[in-house]
Amino acid sequence: MVFVVGLFFVKNKSVFKNNSANGGLVYSGNEKIADLVNNDTDKDGVPDWEEGLFGTDPTKKDSNDDGIPDGIEIAKRNGQAPVDGELNLNIEEPEKLTETDQLSRELFSTVATLNQAGVVDQSTVDTISNSLINKISNSPARKTFTLSDLKVVQGDDKQTIKNYNDKLNQIYNKYPYPKYTVLDVLDKFFIDEDNVDESVLPQLDPIIKQTKNIIGEVVKVDVPKNLAFLHLDAVNELEKVLENVSDMRAYNTDIVVAMRGISQYEVNINNFESAANHLANAINQSLK
Repeated sequence: MVFVVGLFFVKNKSVFKNNSANGGLVYSGNEKIADLVNNDTDKDGVPDWEEGLFGTDPTKKDSNDDGIPDGIEIAKRNGQAPVDGELNLNIEEPEKLTETDQLSRELFSTVATLNQAGVVDQSTVDTISNSLINKISNSPARKTFTLSDLKVVQGDDKQTIKNYNDKLNQIYNKYPYPKYTVLDVLDKFFIDEDNVDESVLPQLDPIIKQTKNIIGEVVKVDVPKNLAFLHLDAVNELEKVLENVSDMRAYNTDIVVAMRGISQYEVNINNFESAANHLANAINQSLK
């Protein structure tokens, strides 16, 4: 079965280590950075870490006792005019940030918060670094197929399974991959620890295109009922790999997304290979 054994993703070395997700960035034990960053002791709408930047007292709503709450004074400094003594926080459109922008803001507020809390030491830095790796390396698939997306047929006789197998082979032959692999491109991309060659990333485009074409047609084939779950598993694992490779192309615009694609790639291609082999073995057994 060419669809299964003709893997264009050659897995011959590790690019990034993948770590288990921990549910958010942490700075000590199970203490989450988000909780610390969002802490607002005096409940004036200004996080404690931000009050430190403006020189206001995070424990008092009106630090200088002038009758004007800190939140309104800070808003004025930021160019936000108060309306009837309240902050005018109406925004016409939500700010569109890349994941890299979002992470950069989170890191800035994190460093400011931890500095004010006096907990920035090497252990904290190491914990944050590991937490960042976890956050970048772990994310759910954006698209997941279900059985309702497939054309499942009742027949499980040899002819039906042979027709199914032949169709998969035809699809793969219809969309040939380039002779190089994703890892070949990444080998050229990573020049050394400090430098990359972005010009090689367009070489991923033919792989992305052909994988999209294959998935698009594979979900439309008549799948024997006894192979439906194995077929579905293989398609979903290949979809994850497609998302990883597509994310790598975002390096110029959203480096966090790109690095996530690279870091998840090895695990997901291993999962795809396993799912594909299980399907191939089931087909071979059914055709004996």
